[in-house]
Amino acid sequence: MTHSIVGVDVSKDWRDAYRRTDGKNRRFANTKQGRQSLTRWTKGALVAFEPSGPYHRALEQHLAVAGIGAVKINPLQVRRFAEAVGTRAKTDTVDARLIAVMAAQLELPATPPLDQITRDLKALQIARQGLVKDRTTAKNRAQSHECRFLKSQAAARLRHVKSQLAALDAEIATLIAGDEHLARRRDILPTIPGISAITAAALLAEAPELGALEGKAAASLAGLAPMTRQSGKWNGRAMIRGGRAQLRHALDMPASSRLASTRISRPSMIVSSAQRSRRRWRSPR
Repeated sequence: MTHSIVGVDVSKDWRDAYRRTDGKNRRFANTKQGRQSLTRWTKGALVAFEPSGPYHRALEQHLAVAGIGAVKINPLQVRRFAEAVGTRAKTDTVDARLIAVMAAQLELPATPPLDQITRDLKALQIARQGLVKDRTTAKNRAQSHECRFLKSQAAARLRHVKSQLAALDAEIATLIAGDEHLARRRDILPTIPGISAITAAALLAEAPELGALEGKAAASLAGLAPMTRQSGKWNGRAMIRGGRAQLRHALDMPASSRLASTRISRPSMIVSSAQRSRRRWRSPR
């Protein structure tokens, strides 16, 4: 069991840390000086934390530069671990301790840090997802308004969003073309039926591991691997769960269009049926 682990609870303004070696807690400000103080306080130990929107990224990058291993843990898994060990309280200090204990007891490996190009691609893809939502909202408003002035404003907003979306797609294409490794994978992905250049870019952003995984591992990463449900003589229907939501989002429309145009085998039908049973996701197009 690994004891040299520091658990960190991430919030907008603070980093609450728990050092497992001596059981000490300390709070650090979410500033450059605070991150430097946290790095010294860890004494080179592995740092475990939950991804928390944009708030964990500065910490993750700072740890990578300092050469300190980082473990990113799914917040839902931390919560279920807390329930399993009988911890009902939820405070920043308690969460930091739970994160450290979970990482140590389960011997979770360090998460490889992303390079700058991959981080930039991910940020651009997140911005694109926001613009796609804005485009849908503008379309709905343009169709629902009865006032001529409001319809005109909605139409202008829609043109602006489309212009921003085109500029963003061009920037994503330029970024990918400028990296030999990304460009090679970008060229391979559209050879798969149903995968467009836009979908390929989304897959590269959401799953940098693609190309280094076996088929089953890739399906599990997307949350599309059927999970067996069996107990005694009872055999339930396999279901999919977990995985990266935005990765499924990117695959939804290509899979749906492929299903509509191609005769597929029964095993594939089972997987696709399970996929459709999940919450519907909009296409990244």
